Amino acid sequence: MRNRRAGLFAWLLAVLVVLPLAAQFLQSGYWLRLIELSLIFSILAASLNLLTGTAGLVSLGHAAFYAVGAYTAALVSRASGDLLLTLPASLLLSGAFAAIVAVPMLRLLRVFFTVATLSVGEIVSVVVTNWDGVTGGPNGFRGIPGFRVAGIAFPGGLGEYYVIALVSLASLWCVDRLTRSYYGSALRALREDEASAGAMGIDTRALKIGIFAISGGLAGVAGCLTAHSTRYISPDMFGLDQSILILTMVVVGGLGSLPGAITGAFLLTIAPELLRTAGHFRMILVGALLFGAILLFPKGLFPEERFLGWRPLAPSRRRA
Repeated sequence: MRNRRAGLFAWLLAVLVVLPLAAQFLQSGYWLRLIELSLIFSILAASLNLLTGTAGLVSLGHAAFYAVGAYTAALVSRASGDLLLTLPASLLLSGAFAAIVAVPMLRLLRVFFTVATLSVGEIVSVVVTNWDGVTGGPNGFRGIPGFRVAGIAFPGGLGEYYVIALVSLASLWCVDRLTRSYYGSALRALREDEASAGAMGIDTRALKIGIFAISGGLAGVAGCLTAHSTRYISPDMFGLDQSILILTMVVVGGLGSLPGAITGAFLLTIAPELLRTAGHFRMILVGALLFGAILLFPKGLFPEERFLGWRPLAPSRRRA
């Protein structure tokens, strides 16, 4: 418990003090923006980790819920761009959409379920690309206002950073509480053996719909932050490549591990930028880095056992 509290304090100190001060010291809005993106992708990775890492439901369409959240925020901002309105709207609509699409997929198992989530992602991509009158079509949605909370504007810089940081920390705290609760234990039971979980009295159908809604809602929160921070969204920001990127963050960091999801998000957001000087070889180096990480750490950089504090059972002593 003491180590966990120390780790939490170090993470809060880094996000709220060290990282923004370092960006200010470097006088680089670029690096501040890169940290903001890392925090947004941390929400995405943590939300998918709940679904895929903890519940064992592999999804290749997570960017669909990300898109629903972003476009919801963009549309609601036409009436009011206040984050106190756009953020709950993105959360609720993305979560409701995720729960609805989960219902027809409940009977699908393993690869069939994964293919179904892939189709959901592609359907959403086609809709936002062709529904010109609402989404702006291929040209994207422009004129999204920046952050405004209770009438107070945060046009950019540290003000915008702290809005994103506080929403991200709140989202990650909720994921941590869910993962360590009875609900999280039920999700892990579903992952290990659905039939046994049902025999123990767990309503696996409701559990699947619920975790889809929670995961989709959190992805919608990330979409809302992206819309307000970039002030422009387009269909190519929410394609299959984004879903694969988010899943890669989860796998590299460690399935079922919240620190792993956060580490994977920061690693895969910042590493390509650090290697930009390599030119055309940049993505080859990133791929080699990922391959080495998976080869050396097959359970991820931060395995689930380490995150939850599980310890291997001591071998039983035989009586002489």
